[in-house]
Amino acid sequence: MSDDQKTTNPLHLGQTSSLPASPEEAVLDYVPNPRAGTTYLVRFSAPEFTSLCPVTSAPDFAHLVIDYAPAETIVESKSLKLFLGSFRNHNGFHEDVTVGIGQRLFDEMKPQWLRIGGYWYPRGGIPIDVFWQSGAPPADLWLPDQGVQGYRGRG
Repeated sequence: MSDDQKTTNPLHLGQTSSLPASPEEAVLDYVPNPRAGTTYLVRFSAPEFTSLCPVTSAPDFAHLVIDYAPAETIVESKSLKLFLGSFRNHNGFHEDVTVGIGQRLFDEMKPQWLRIGGYWYPRGGIPIDVFWQSGAPPADLWLPDQGVQGYRGRG
């Protein structure tokens, strides 16, 4: 499906959709930005994100926060939910998963700016937090804190 088709004819919006078997098979839909030309922030939080450890295949859990300043399109939320769910059976290190999600959204949607925070729950006693952004945010963008506290253990 071409980029224009994904923008003008979303695959998932208003349709019954199954969870994709892998992130590679997942189709992200984009729709026209209803406020194109206006700088604003969109935030998606996925507090129950899961993927699999590439070594042990044990589940890894994270709280993902995706912030972006749209340009001409916005990501359709149902397709994003299905894309994120497709990682349930995907083997990947925290760094690869977090950065890969951010880069795919940025490359396909072409927003003004995008960042992703991956707040991974500890495995082996070490929490890993992974952050990626596409560059400097627009000067006039209100950029709130992502609101996820660092792991504090039983402290």
